[in-house]
Amino acid sequence: MGHDVVDRTVLRLLKAQGYSLQANKKTREGASHPDRDAQFAHINQTAADAIAAGQPVISVDTKKRELVGDFKAVGRELQPTGQPVEVRGHDFKDKELGHAIPYGVYDLAADEGWVSVGITRDTAQFAVNSILSWWAHLGRERYPHATSLTITADCGGSNSSRTRLWKLELQRLADQTGLQIVVCHFPPGTSKWNKIEHRMFSFVSLNWRGKPLESLEVIIELIAATTTTTGLKIYAQLDDGTYEKGIEVSDDQLATVTITRNAFHGEWNYAVSPALTKS
Repeated sequence: MGHDVVDRTVLRLLKAQGYSLQANKKTREGASHPDRDAQFAHINQTAADAIAAGQPVISVDTKKRELVGDFKAVGRELQPTGQPVEVRGHDFKDKELGHAIPYGVYDLAADEGWVSVGITRDTAQFAVNSILSWWAHLGRERYPHATSLTITADCGGSNSSRTRLWKLELQRLADQTGLQIVVCHFPPGTSKWNKIEHRMFSFVSLNWRGKPLESLEVIIELIAATTTTTGLKIYAQLDDGTYEKGIEVSDDQLATVTITRNAFHGEWNYAVSPALTKS
């Protein structure tokens, strides 16, 4: 209307109209897939059948990448009054200490976890090597007569249902273990229902709340020290391998994967058999 006013006058007028400064609030889940519930039922039935048959069933996922160093940690921890743990004022990556990428494997029947802590990139090769580490250290001894391994995983990330390298790496997993690898992916936007999230990683986060992750050794010790009253036990190990991003998988390479897709959403549910069993 032609009147010059300062910003505080605008703020006062807006408050009088019922406005206030507010942050964004995460409430929208996005459009849910029409077969979401049916896929949940399929995953539950597949896992239950495998466990009943004495076959291993694991839930896998990557935990959030963590900066290594004396950075501010999420949460609070009891300390003498007025003596908080002093950390850096800025969260800039330390080039020498780097970052940590925890990839977890949770055994549903045994309530037992394995975490490989990577230091380079979260790729399909890293994911499968983490599963192989779990099998070598825990799975093979616990399931000596296993003929299959059922994996429940998110739809994205290093174990994405759309990633060619994930399928090629699953073939390597099948060939090295001699197991048929049965995979069930959760629909997009439903990763919080993956068992590893609320049965394992949530307790890891509670265990290291308020504790600066000063070194890789500290991270591994905190993960391995995580337990619950129900008997959860977690093993952790450093994976200092180098994993490259952007590895292309050709059509010819993909054709070597002995994959069988389920009649119900074959893009989410499929099995990869050892190459020696290919007809």
